Formats: sequence, C-alpha cells, structure tokens
Amino acid sequence: MNMNSNVAKVASLVSEPSRAAILTALLDGRYHTVNELAHMARIKPQTASFHLKKMLDAQVVSAEKQGRHRYYGIMNQEVAQVMESFLSIAPAAEIKSFKHASEDKAIRFARTCYDHLAGNLGVEITESLKRKGFIAEENDTFSVTEDGIAFFHSMQIDLTSLKKKRRSFSHKCLDWSERRHHLAGALGNAILEKFLERNWIQRIPKTRAIKITPQGMKGFKENFAIDLDENKNGSHKF
Repeated sequence: MNMNSNVAKVASLVSEPSRAAILTALLDGRYHTVNELAHMARIKPQTASFHLKKMLDAQVVSAEKQGRHRYYGIMNQEVAQVMESFLSIAPAAEIKSFKHASEDKAIRFARTCYDHLAGNLGVEITESLKRKGFIAEENDTFSVTEDGIAFFHSMQIDLTSLKKKRRSFSHKCLDWSERRHHLAGALGNAILEKFLERNWIQRIPKTRAIKITPQGMKGFKENFAIDLDENKNGSHKF
C-alpha cells in the first residue's frame, strides 16, 4: 500500500468520530483488545468491533490472536504518519473535566507517536540534536553528521544496522501539538527504545503519555541540555 492509498483510506475512516478515537488510541504503538479500545474511545465493545472490522478490511489496522483474545494495532508506520498529520490540522478537542485537562497536558508534553517520541519532549530532543550539530535538516528527512555518528555511538545506537532496515531511516514527522517536526523512522524508534532501556522514561498504561523519571531528568539535562522542571510539566504525576 503506497502513501497516497494510505491517505485516502485513513481519511475515509477518521471521518467517523469513533473510528478516529480508536486510531488515535492505537498511536501508542501497542496492541490492544476490543474492550480496551472501546474504553479508550468511550464506546461499547460491540461498536468497537464493528469499526475494527472496517479498519481491518481497509488494511489500516492488523490483528493478532493470543489465547482467547484478539489484539489490534496500527498496520505500519506509514498509516501512523498519516494519522499524526491529520491530527495536526484537526481542531483541538473540547476539554470537559479536570481529569481530561490533566491527560491533555501530559499527552502534549511527552507521548509516543506509534514507535517514536513526540510532544514537547520529542520536539526538544530533535531541536537539541540539530543545535549540537548531530543531525542536519533536509527536505523531508534528517541526516546524521560525523559528530552525530560519534554521539549515537556513545548512546550505544547502531546506525549501520538501522540503515539496513526496510523502512525510513530518519524522516520528519509533523508534531500535531507542537506544530513543529520531531524525529521519526528507525532512528527515532531506536532513540525511544534507548530512553526506555535506560529508564529515562516509562510508558503509562492506557495512554500515549510518557512519564519522565528522575534518571531521565538528569540524562536529558546532561546529554541534550534540556531542563525538565517537574513543576513545569507535571507529566510524571499523571
């Protein structure tokens, strides 16, 4: 399926609010059951099943069966990229409660965008890599400089193996909340996985929001010159 086909199929699906809510929930890059997706989309499981069947037929989501349960996830990074782009031009959701406001703040500060880091933190990481001369901005991608090769080696990220993967290496992804680009592709995924491995960040159940740990606050300051004042973001309290 090419990118133009993805755009057309995702556009037709997100015109229905419940399907849009399901796809947005799946942007955490994880697989979920019907009941989990129904809860996140605030619809009945039977309704979620109906919409998931349509998305399976359109090859926008995939499904895996494990035991008695069936788990659903976004088909690939191209579909996720199209979905994130649509979110960048969609009107902001109405905030109806304090809980909703807290969730929205956490999502905007730091979240997963399919398999890479997004939100304010994702954009600031990208900007830091640019300022330090580790990556250079091109048309639709970022390239790694000689200094960047040394930096990623120090982070124990193997650029050679990443470039061999059958996917984009380091493309730009428009961040819907920041309206600026963050780093995606195989390199973006490797950075996210490295932060998780070092316990700089932690996933939060049932949300795309990311929790910043005390180790992460220190690591981001020392390696990226990003000062994460807990009183400013509050994400780790979410």
